[in-house]
Amino acid sequence: MDWVVEELLGADFGDVRLTDRMIQLVEKLSERPGASVPAACGTVAAAKAAYRFWSNPAVSVEGVLEPHRQQTARRAHEHPVVLVAQDTTEINLTSHAKTSGLGYLGSTECRGLMMHNLLAISPEGTPLGVLQERFWARPPKEQGKRRTRNKRSIDEKESRRWLDGVAVAEAALPNHPHVVVVGDRESDIYDLFAMPRSSRTDLLVRIRDRRRRVEHAAKYLGAAINESPPRCETTIDVPRANGRPFRQAVLTLRWEQLILCRPANHLGEAPEKPVQLYFLSAREENPPPGQPPIDWLLASSQPIGSLEEALEVLTWYLYRWRIEQFHYVLKSGCLIERLQLATAESMKRAIATFSIVAWRLLWLTYEARRRPEATCTRVLNEQEWQVAYRALHPRKPLPDAPPTLSEATRWIAQLGGFLGRKHDGQPGVATLWRGWRRLEDLLIGYRLAANVAPQPPPASNASCG
Repeated sequence: MDWVVEELLGADFGDVRLTDRMIQLVEKLSERPGASVPAACGTVAAAKAAYRFWSNPAVSVEGVLEPHRQQTARRAHEHPVVLVAQDTTEINLTSHAKTSGLGYLGSTECRGLMMHNLLAISPEGTPLGVLQERFWARPPKEQGKRRTRNKRSIDEKESRRWLDGVAVAEAALPNHPHVVVVGDRESDIYDLFAMPRSSRTDLLVRIRDRRRRVEHAAKYLGAAINESPPRCETTIDVPRANGRPFRQAVLTLRWEQLILCRPANHLGEAPEKPVQLYFLSAREENPPPGQPPIDWLLASSQPIGSLEEALEVLTWYLYRWRIEQFHYVLKSGCLIERLQLATAESMKRAIATFSIVAWRLLWLTYEARRRPEATCTRVLNEQEWQVAYRALHPRKPLPDAPPTLSEATRWIAQLGGFLGRKHDGQPGVATLWRGWRRLEDLLIGYRLAANVAPQPPPASNASCG
């Protein structure tokens, strides 16, 4: 796969054989996302080499992701604005009793790792790549310390990660003209709003605490926004999730510029300047029967003074869902929680490797929507698109020219169970990764029947750890 070489050739582990091994490994995992490591690697020797790679102390999470991070930064500079969504998720490894180095999760009976990611996204919603992946294990002896959170400064809390994420985004994109760091309600932290930032960096956060004190006659944030007059209505798509059907929602928008007051129990230093933010309320006044209404309150450091600016901020927040999908692909598509590895350190390196595969699947989904008329040869080689076509149209001759990216993506999704009816919309990530698995099986059969070999990977045959 040409994209793997382009994405990873700059990896530096101090041994070229390790770089070659990682390229081979990502190629194999990309060909069969969701397959077990032995099944994806194809041979016992290749599977053992993968496990050696992940257990090698010369390999680090940062080293695995560094070439991809550089390519992500390059892609980000192709856009005047880049969104950096940050989110935390649990890697549940409770069933892996022999894996050492794990910590407790949200439930007292669950063990695993915490993972915090930064995903760069274009202003059109295309995932550009992973800028950081941070792991930690909560020591069992610290369980229950949440009860003392109001007595600890931000530097003593896990929530410090949200502030660190802003610093990482600025460091990863030092010359970008406009970086917008986007977070969900968990990042609604006064210290985040008050922290020093570059003039080219903005925040976009969904508010959790509407009882924050503000400089307004209503005293509290929620009440102040409610006093603001409705400005307009807009319609958004609400995707399927957790058994909820796809629907459209009509939102009433209000916005206001306010100054946040410093919380009375805040332990940090007071900021040098007033914390002035723009707040955008997006509320569904008439939800369908049985459906909870959408009611979002967003805080933005970027000015909101017009309908156009309000819709732009709302659209950017909707793109935050991409990082939720990224975690979904990692867990449900790449099945990282089923990996059987001896240590937490090996697990981290493996997840970092799979993260490149997960990003590529997510990128393909949205690139096909953004550039539907582009040729599919940007993503598929001749064997791949021809086998996909023949599998779905066995009695038709091959097209004279390669199909568009949109057509080829729908073929792959159909191999994964996508029906492609008029009301089905665009194929999603789940059907695409199932389709990739099916296509790879078909390619193996095609090559065996025609005695045609795939392109050899650009890697050394020398053994490496």
